[in-house]
Amino acid sequence: MSLIRRAERYFEFEALGTNWRTEILAGVTTFLTMSYIVFVNPAILRDAGMPVTGVGVATCVAAALGSLMMGLIARYPIALAPGMGINAYFTYTVVIGMNVPWQTALGAVFLSGIIFLALTAAGLQQAIVRSIPASLHAAVAAGIGLFLALIGMQNTGIVVSHEVTMVSLGDLTRSSTALALFGLLLISALTAWRVKAAMVLGILGTTVLAIPLGLVQWNPSSYAWADLSATAFELDIGGAVSLGLLEIVFVFWFVDLFDNVGTLVAIGKKARLFEGEKRIPRLGRILATDGVASTVGSVLGTSTVVSYIESAAGVAAGGRSGVTAVVVGLLFLLALVVTPVIGVLPKAATAPALIVVGALMLSSVRDIDWDDVTVAIPAFLTLTTIPLSYSIASGLAIGFISHTALKVLSGEYRRIGWLVYVLTALFVLRFIYLGSGG
Repeated sequence: MSLIRRAERYFEFEALGTNWRTEILAGVTTFLTMSYIVFVNPAILRDAGMPVTGVGVATCVAAALGSLMMGLIARYPIALAPGMGINAYFTYTVVIGMNVPWQTALGAVFLSGIIFLALTAAGLQQAIVRSIPASLHAAVAAGIGLFLALIGMQNTGIVVSHEVTMVSLGDLTRSSTALALFGLLLISALTAWRVKAAMVLGILGTTVLAIPLGLVQWNPSSYAWADLSATAFELDIGGAVSLGLLEIVFVFWFVDLFDNVGTLVAIGKKARLFEGEKRIPRLGRILATDGVASTVGSVLGTSTVVSYIESAAGVAAGGRSGVTAVVVGLLFLLALVVTPVIGVLPKAATAPALIVVGALMLSSVRDIDWDDVTVAIPAFLTLTTIPLSYSIASGLAIGFISHTALKVLSGEYRRIGWLVYVLTALFVLRFIYLGSGG
């Protein structure tokens, strides 16, 4: 048997109904929609006093490692990279707000990764994932869809902030916004025509049109492996322990776990990877991959690594196997030397893909029993809170708390497992902590 045939059997191409062309295109699509992290993460961590070039290399390597492990070991079409939001918490709350050296903050990330791996080895995190009610699975998927759409609309100026109403419609005649609308129609039309490469062709086609409009910036620069020496092995684990950064470690762990759970549930549901399964296949490998990526990432010099919701773009393009994630991982390694090319892609070209994917992910609401108030209200709160709070973890927390409360108040408290009660209590404590300025 040839090596290619063995690979197809290992990645279950036949069972998943996929092929090499589809998987490669899906991987390229996912990478294009999340490649912004190569530039954004170093820019945010720079404010923490970290060397930009070192963080840049650490970002690419950590993303490559996490994505390759997810593809080769866990065999899921989910890409990983240093997380947005948690990197801002790392910089502005921990380093700047609490005056913690970035080396010590990296030590806290390392400790959270070790805890993540230990809880996975003990099977506790898998039990947490399995305790999530089926209705919340569907709500999380839909909520992430709305979240993706909101991000895409913000990045293109379709939706803008407003002092009174919080959000408002932007100037649709602005060149970048009008271009984004064109990209949205192009990708939608190609998707309607069932073109397999709809996302990639739409992104590239919009980028080409952006050139004469002056919306493409060319800033030749690239990272080098030698730059990694500025941040690698600079973490201070002992400092994190001596300062007693327990609450920081907990936040890193909490966001890492529940953002990953939300992403996994949403993407797995959209790709129909869990249909007919009583439990999520290879769940331990998925969680272990994330734990290893975060731990190694902290050693290299970057904040917590998480699963990316942009992976949904690759799934929408047909990605079903781990090959999609492998392609993303290889492209992140390639990004070390071709960062100028990645930088050419304007947000007006990549954001429309997120909006289209967001629309497609809303289909999961059909799996929610809207006639049962104890199911409908928690689901509604989950899918609306995720985009409005800009946090997958917060949306899931609100859904969990309301689910437990309504089941208890309606007399169905015996149908709730003990772990759900424990998680609900932890979610309540989290909000108390955040409300106290933590």
